[in-house]
Amino acid sequence: MPNRSHSEVPGKRPSRLFVIDDEPTIRAAIKRFLTRRGWEVEEAEDGREAQRLLLESEPGRYDVIMCDLRMPHFTGSDLYAVLLQKRPDLVKLLVFSTGDVASNEASTFLEGSERPVIEKPFELQALEQVLDRVRDGGRGSAAS
Repeated sequence: MPNRSHSEVPGKRPSRLFVIDDEPTIRAAIKRFLTRRGWEVEEAEDGREAQRLLLESEPGRYDVIMCDLRMPHFTGSDLYAVLLQKRPDLVKLLVFSTGDVASNEASTFLEGSERPVIEKPFELQALEQVLDRVRDGGRGSAAS
């Protein structure tokens, strides 16, 4: 039995995820897992590269944007602030990933952003559920 997700609908383009994480192994695992389920996955290794690509992207290009909260030079919260100012249409597509929900700074930001967060390490199937909820228009909820 093929592994099909409801992201594969005949006659419709695949769901598209943009994943931003400074850890290549995490990006590779997410890409491998989701492409087998019919998603298209694009990636960036840091917030600066992501900012450039997202600000230049046409509206509707992405269904979900997954962003690591802690990255060198340009964090997930930095990217959030830029998108809020310049591309608010993309903010509702954000899902944050982090291994640091316990710090005061991270928890305050995540609560204020009102975006779903998935805690690292996460199960790929739990991630897919969060991505599906965001893609389908719900805020989703925290997962671990």
